[in-house]
Amino acid sequence: MTILILIAVALLAFANGANDNFKGVATLFGSGTTNYRRALIWANVTTLIGSVVAVFFAEQLLKKFSGRGLVSTTLAANPVFAASVAVGAGSTVLLATRLGLPISTTHGLIGAIIGSGLVAGEFVNWNKLAADFFVPLLFSPLLAATATVVVYWLLHRTRQRFGICQETCFCVGTEIIEVVPNRLHSAIAATRVEELTLSVGNIVSCRSRYLGQAWGIEVGRVLEALHFLSAGLVGFARGFNDTPKMAALLLVVPFVPPKLCGLLVGFAILIGGWLAARRVAEIVSHKIAPMNDGQGFTANAVTSSIVIAASYFGLPVSTTHVSCGSLMGIGAVSGEGNWRMILRILGAWGITLPVGAVLGALAMFVCKVISVG
Repeated sequence: MTILILIAVALLAFANGANDNFKGVATLFGSGTTNYRRALIWANVTTLIGSVVAVFFAEQLLKKFSGRGLVSTTLAANPVFAASVAVGAGSTVLLATRLGLPISTTHGLIGAIIGSGLVAGEFVNWNKLAADFFVPLLFSPLLAATATVVVYWLLHRTRQRFGICQETCFCVGTEIIEVVPNRLHSAIAATRVEELTLSVGNIVSCRSRYLGQAWGIEVGRVLEALHFLSAGLVGFARGFNDTPKMAALLLVVPFVPPKLCGLLVGFAILIGGWLAARRVAEIVSHKIAPMNDGQGFTANAVTSSIVIAASYFGLPVSTTHVSCGSLMGIGAVSGEGNWRMILRILGAWGITLPVGAVLGALAMFVCKVISVG
């Protein structure tokens, strides 16, 4: 059973890395600021740093996701329960990753805890579940979207006050072939792209960038650097917030120290993020809302602030919900959000917990059979 727990938690952490690691750098890839490989490296490095720091500073989340309080202390310390929760949640996240859907590992874990607990014959503490888990999870994406709209509006007004303008460049590969003033509406940009297509196989892209100086500093270069920094902060926040949630399941293994649990989870997240992030990366980078460096920086700054603060206070928010909420806020303020894709993502969020509960219940049944046998 100990081996099964270790494998199950490794599977869960791998799935988490595959589904979540790229979300912090989605704005870098989506805005054309950097390519997929560089964004992926930055995402994995910063997430790993967050995981390592979480080993020392995220004790509250480690306690909450051990299951204690939601189910009895006896069941929470049961290796069979821990293994079934890890299998149920990991299977849920892997399935979503295969479909290219960015979902919440936190929701998958909560669903698996509920399903496994019910099959074990225990009543879940619904009051604690609602107060400690559901409220932060439901409120955080709304807060992220609202904060992103407000912050972006303030930054936009500041940019206009300093006379910082925008230009749109059309590029083939890394070569700029035309520059036009101001940010174009997507329909007009699409028309220009068709006119600028040179031959079959050439991909013409459109990218907006900032021109001008503030206090003698070139704004475009500074904003691009801040965009990279903010994306790294999201990766750090994600590792800091998610690692203890999964490491908590290893606390039932007596010979593995808690800090080592966190490190094992952190490296499994790294492997998942490196090997299997592409499907979700394309969705969150290109199919929620187009953006530039300023919009990407805003979304990342809001996401990292909310997630780091929540992690510090032990609030189980979902980095997926917060980051996607920020991207949706950008789509709302720019008027270019892909609402068909956004509704699809919201639908996936809605079924994550029940799917996790079903798979957790099934895993609990199988694990009980194995342990008895």
